[in-house]
Amino acid sequence: MTYDYEYFKREIMALTSIDLNSYKEKQMKRRIDTLIAKHAINGYDQYVKALRTDKTYFEEFVNYITINVSEFYRNPEQWKILDETVIPELVGRFGKNLKVWSAACSTGDEPYSLVMALSKHIPLNQIKIVATDLDKQVIAKAKVGLYSEKSIAAVPADLKHKYFTQVGPSYKIADEIKARVEFREHNLLKDTYLTDCHLIVCRNVLIYFTEEAKDGVFRKFNTSLAKGGLLFIGSTEQIINYREIGFERRNSFFYQRP
Repeated sequence: MTYDYEYFKREIMALTSIDLNSYKEKQMKRRIDTLIAKHAINGYDQYVKALRTDKTYFEEFVNYITINVSEFYRNPEQWKILDETVIPELVGRFGKNLKVWSAACSTGDEPYSLVMALSKHIPLNQIKIVATDLDKQVIAKAKVGLYSEKSIAAVPADLKHKYFTQVGPSYKIADEIKARVEFREHNLLKDTYLTDCHLIVCRNVLIYFTEEAKDGVFRKFNTSLAKGGLLFIGSTEQIINYREIGFERRNSFFYQRP
């Protein structure tokens, strides 16, 4: 029997709760085929067996398909808008106890960037970020808080000096920043969403999803926001039907629930 990709998707859903139907098939299948070839495994059936019995293969697979590419202050011009316009507006509307969700947070670069950005407007001990990701391996890395020089290149110089310590070739983020972030495992495609958020940040992740899956996530984000709350998306993304979903577009990357 030849085991096809449809079989593989069903088995992965049962094994990991990751619905590969929600990802762009050509792109995702190419990534998975590359991984199978790397280990010289003979087809999808044998690979599923390996994932069931070998923890190393399983964790590598989840980490590989969840596509973890991140860096601090990615697209600095957008973070400048967040700093100069969005955060002051949110503080003015909701006060300093903002409920902030960093969705699909990867290795922590984004939620830690959020803490630093918020710290210019709110006392550090009043800041709390909920950061979620599907991949427990990247959450573990995020909790360690060690980053390459390239990863922190866009951090403003004053914040870099204040909150990072060089450890060999890496840079460790300060414990006082780490303490403001609560990491949780969360699957955007199946788990319950947070509610009454004032700011949701989900950037450069949904580009890998099908249009139907993206639409579903954006609708759930809209419901997750408090009235007047904002969604911050990535430079590679846009919400074509934002009015239909219930958003007002503030600019290319910020969408508000009226």
